[in-house]
Amino acid sequence: MDKYRENRKIFSLLILIFVFFYVIKATNIFYYPTEIKIAKGEDRNIEISFPFSLSALHNEDTIVQSIYNQNSTKGLKKTYKIDGIDAGKAKFQLKLLGLIPVKKVNVNVVDRQLLTPGGNAVGVKLNTKGVLVVAVTDILGVDGKKYSPAKNAGIKIGDSILEINNTIVKDAEHVVELLNKIQDEKVNVVVERNNTRFETEITPIKSMQDNCYRFGIWVRDKTAGIGTLTFYNSENKVFGALGHGITDADTGNLLNIDHGKIMNAKIANIEQGKRGTPGEIKGIFYETENVMGEIMKNSSFGIYGVINDDFIKSNKIKPMPIGFKEEVKEGKAHILTTIDNNKIEKFEVEILKNQSQKYPAQKSMTIKVTDKRLLQKTGGIVQGMSGSPIIQGNNIIGAVTHVFVNDPTKGYGIYIEWMLDQIESNYQLNEKLADNVDG
Repeated sequence: MDKYRENRKIFSLLILIFVFFYVIKATNIFYYPTEIKIAKGEDRNIEISFPFSLSALHNEDTIVQSIYNQNSTKGLKKTYKIDGIDAGKAKFQLKLLGLIPVKKVNVNVVDRQLLTPGGNAVGVKLNTKGVLVVAVTDILGVDGKKYSPAKNAGIKIGDSILEINNTIVKDAEHVVELLNKIQDEKVNVVVERNNTRFETEITPIKSMQDNCYRFGIWVRDKTAGIGTLTFYNSENKVFGALGHGITDADTGNLLNIDHGKIMNAKIANIEQGKRGTPGEIKGIFYETENVMGEIMKNSSFGIYGVINDDFIKSNKIKPMPIGFKEEVKEGKAHILTTIDNNKIEKFEVEILKNQSQKYPAQKSMTIKVTDKRLLQKTGGIVQGMSGSPIIQGNNIIGAVTHVFVNDPTKGYGIYIEWMLDQIESNYQLNEKLADNVDG
């Protein structure tokens, strides 16, 4: 009897282990991507663990062909080979025991884009749309009293002032010029905050300090810095750089830009990164010389625009295919960047971790600089290196975006797909690209 009870306990324990194992498997299935990209003319092996299986919802032979590869089966894992026949989408279904639908998976067959990798040090100059409010202050009027016209009108730090009395604001000097013409009359002001426009009324106050009429704000209309070109497409002339957006130093907000330029920059000095203190590449560029392209978009995932024909003709680097985010693997890779004059060089890195991201995000992968020469020169990743393309195998897979402050040998990278998404979603940029293609 005791032996029977003991066997029963062992059997129950085995059942619990078995159930626990498949609960984990089932949980993992729910984290399985809802969309898988396959390049046209290529194939992809997908492993599914028992008791789950994969099957096409419809006859998709014109887009993909899928087979259960019995020879590749390992233990309880089944391997399905899916061939990308033509561009389009095919729907698949994950099923439990071949009967119960669990999850739909879209297989998207796309053309694998060819991009020319950058690595060039670039000077970046941006002009804001209107003027950016970086401070709201009181004004001491000529009557000796304090006034807060902008604050009382609801103006906040980070707002962009676009129009004053139906006149489009060009820059900071233009604001002063307009107010001194209007003087102490109430004016209508168009403001943009978080991509939403609204109107307010403000009465300028004559300042005791300089006898000029003012709102009680400090504004900025431009910014400049050093970064790295990530890629350009020689067919439609679009480029992407930095891998992260340009924010205002005072407000921390993403700059709402009107236009800008990227220019060829020469490395002047490098401050080596140390634990707790990020390093920095310092460069020189001149606005009237070596203009490489026009900036048309500043997003959280980089700056984008149109590259000049002269630069494309002079560049000798050959295009390479992109790597989809699902293809990025932990292990060896390299970056292209400039740390000496105008020379683009290759440096070894290691991808420590890659994230499974459904939606665009900056921190797609964690990378570590392993190249001894780069470590000796810069200490790792430094400011100004953002945008350096990350290459794995023969594919461009992303760009460097951030450095770990407490360990400059490590940093983050963004998937190249997230950068390309920013181009597709920008109407103004696409209009410009259409003009280039037509021309």
